[in-house]
Amino acid sequence: MVVGDASLDIDTLVIGAGPGGYTAAIRAAQLGQSVLVVDKEYVGGVCLNVGCIPSKALISAAHQYEAVSHGEALGIKAENVSVDFSKVQEFKGNVVKQLTGGVGALFKGNKVQYFNGEVMFINENEARVFNDQEAPRYRFKNCIIATGSRPIELKAFPFGGRILSSTGALALSEIPKSLVVIGGGYIGIELGQMYSKFGSKVTVIEGTDSILAGFDAEMSKLVTKKLKSQGVEIVTGAQAKSAEQTDNEVTVTYSVNGEDKQVTADYLLVTVGRRPNTDGELGLDLINLKMNERGYIEVDDQCRTSIPHIYAIGDIVAGPALAHKASYEAKVAAEAIAGQPSKVDYKCIPLVVFSDPECASVGYNEKEAKDKGHNVKVGRFPFSINGRALSLNAKEGFVKIVSDADNGLVLGAQIAGIEASNLIAEMGLAIEMGATVEDIALTIHGHPTLGEIAMEAAEVILGHPIHTIVR
Repeated sequence: MVVGDASLDIDTLVIGAGPGGYTAAIRAAQLGQSVLVVDKEYVGGVCLNVGCIPSKALISAAHQYEAVSHGEALGIKAENVSVDFSKVQEFKGNVVKQLTGGVGALFKGNKVQYFNGEVMFINENEARVFNDQEAPRYRFKNCIIATGSRPIELKAFPFGGRILSSTGALALSEIPKSLVVIGGGYIGIELGQMYSKFGSKVTVIEGTDSILAGFDAEMSKLVTKKLKSQGVEIVTGAQAKSAEQTDNEVTVTYSVNGEDKQVTADYLLVTVGRRPNTDGELGLDLINLKMNERGYIEVDDQCRTSIPHIYAIGDIVAGPALAHKASYEAKVAAEAIAGQPSKVDYKCIPLVVFSDPECASVGYNEKEAKDKGHNVKVGRFPFSINGRALSLNAKEGFVKIVSDADNGLVLGAQIAGIEASNLIAEMGLAIEMGATVEDIALTIHGHPTLGEIAMEAAEVILGHPIHTIVR
């Protein structure tokens, strides 16, 4: 290893090359800063390599398989449909390769330096970056920390062998005949349902009273109903206690209403949340960066830490661990460094679950809006009487708009159904621009489209929907 004695100068050091880090690096470079971004694993971080993108590639493949296998309602019959899972994994890998390669090209095009290695702070203005070949020392004017998070590993269920984290579940070389999932949050439901569509017998063990606990109760019920129709067993109010594994299977012991039960499967997937990557060898303790008791870095509304020229974004600060939140904060931090008045405003962060049906939410739900003191009026319109949804044979779901009855402002929306992940953007824009339900109702939506459901939900609030009776 070659160690440099003299410090090299850089305007902005970015630690982490995930959606937060690479976005911060590119935006900072666009604003005229010389930028070095460092990541010890890979360009694109967890999201592009072992999270958001590969999971959606596998989910898409599972949807396609299900559609081909069960097209009878549309008059489509297929025999001997099979899955070559190695080809599915190859497809996933090609998607990842294309996107991570694209980020590398963006670095080059924006003159962002990239270093594959680790970082150790020397003091508030200097850091050593190192790998097996070299260890240069950099003096920086500003720093953006974007080191992300990792799956929480429970003492009773250590990762390894047939006990998987989400990363391991995405890398299986075979479709398991059976799978137990501990945790009914969005990761557990997405991956569990994906393998169920491929033919796995799936059991979900959830500690609370319902899956997708942070979402609208009607959404949770809708997804639960679909999962059960697909043969997924959902055990709520359960406490997972232990696991014993052999070379071929794993047996999970859990408790429900004080009674111990067991389930045996090929694999166990543990998805009980994520932990911020602030406890490694980064040297945050050497610079006395202020963190809370859970390891999250404390920041202000410009993502500035207790050390004014050091910023933190993404999963290592408070809030949901979402790639789009990290990317949003990345732009704020880079612009703040450039002296711009950018500040975070979290009222429009969409929450999306790529379940079947998809679920998406933005802004307030009905209860949250009432708790904030609003005089609430809600409009709900089902997918089941929308022409496009029916033509897609996807009639499950609804659009729910939460508004202020006094001024008509859109306060939030919840969408469950096909393409909810895309449809939610209109609702986010409505909230961001201060639109009213009348604005949505007066917007001409193409016919026949799923977007019309939002228009009709707005018309329900106004009292004059065309395709349903106001009672």
